[in-house]
Amino acid sequence: MQPADTRLEWRKSDFCGSSACVEVAHDADSFLVRDSKNPSASVLSFDRAEWDAFVAGVKAGNFDFQ
Repeated sequence: MQPADTRLEWRKSDFCGSSACVEVAHDADSFLVRDSKNPSASVLSFDRAEWDAFVAGVKAGNFDFQ
């Protein structure tokens, strides 16, 4: 999916020390994720429930690989 609005505000983590990170943007009812080193490639789109579940999982440590 490519977002229709090219004026999106893309953000990446302050912890990203290179161009090999993901960027996120919010567009109406969608949360968009793209590869920062290839911003013209396909974009992943998530609705509010999916995004909230992902953020809750991050906060809960579900993605820690230790």
